[in-house]
Amino acid sequence: MALVKWGLRRWNSHPLSRVLLLKLIVVVISVLLFCEYFIYYLVIFRCRWPEVKTQAHGGRQKPVLKAMFLADTHLLGEIRGHWLDKLRREWQMERAFQTALRLLQPEVIFILGDIFDEGKWSTAQAWADDVQRFQKMFRHGSHVQLKVVIGNHDIGFHYQMSKYRIKRFEKVFSSERLFSWKGVKCRLPASVKHYPLYRASDANCSGEDAAPPEERNVPFKEKYDVLSREASQKLLWWLQPRLVLSGHTHSACEVLHPGGVPEVSVPSFSWRNRNNPSFIMGSLTSKDYALSKCYLPNEDRVLAAYGAAAGCLVVLVLAHLERLPSSFLLGWKLCRMHTRR
Repeated sequence: MALVKWGLRRWNSHPLSRVLLLKLIVVVISVLLFCEYFIYYLVIFRCRWPEVKTQAHGGRQKPVLKAMFLADTHLLGEIRGHWLDKLRREWQMERAFQTALRLLQPEVIFILGDIFDEGKWSTAQAWADDVQRFQKMFRHGSHVQLKVVIGNHDIGFHYQMSKYRIKRFEKVFSSERLFSWKGVKCRLPASVKHYPLYRASDANCSGEDAAPPEERNVPFKEKYDVLSREASQKLLWWLQPRLVLSGHTHSACEVLHPGGVPEVSVPSFSWRNRNNPSFIMGSLTSKDYALSKCYLPNEDRVLAAYGAAAGCLVVLVLAHLERLPSSFLLGWKLCRMHTRR
């Protein structure tokens, strides 16, 4: 009891201790709110829907469909997923997705495969847990449609696929393969998953979200990194698309295929795969389209903000305890005197 009273007297004899504690609490809460919440609004607020030319048809403008395209979320499972890694990456994706929904208000959202990281080998219970986390992170109103493409990490590579995994996936995300709205038709392939069409490498790709320079010249493996040349040619001939969007590579790339068909590879949406994740915004009509890219907060900058805040906390504590070097402490006292005036 005497020790408690002595501690209270000592606390009361240092009135600045309460002020210091209040400052520390304010700094910590402010940094957490900024880095884990407000930064998503500041970054995504700069994104704008691209303008598409809408020619009048019968006296009416053609309707524009606002679509978001993201890829490779790779929700971690029970085998390779460390709890801290799950918490950090999944919170980032949830905040980015929910902020984009609120600010951009898309009408339809496409996730281009690899929703999960361990779907190819997860047990029934692990799969149920992963699906529940996905539905919480990517929740949306009934006025927004969410369309999902199968990825190799969801059901396995072509030599690992089974009817059980395919049916398990389609039971949750539907087996619909053709989507049509406002005159825009989108084909969601199942058997080819979310692989890009055939290309030799990413050597001709550029941009801040392209693959690192040392990886761009590495040849792609057919049926592993990209579809085979034969399968790609058949798909282009059968479907005759105006535009192809794909995932899988985790990096951005724009390729022009024979016949002038463009393909856009969508970067990963997760910090676990990219330091600067992003997604594609598309304004689509029955005859034309326009695309733009929306970047998410850069993980390095968020970590730098935390580091700067930690440095400020250390300075505050050392200054209060008068443990800073004399020259630095003198400057600190002069600043305080000047502020009081």
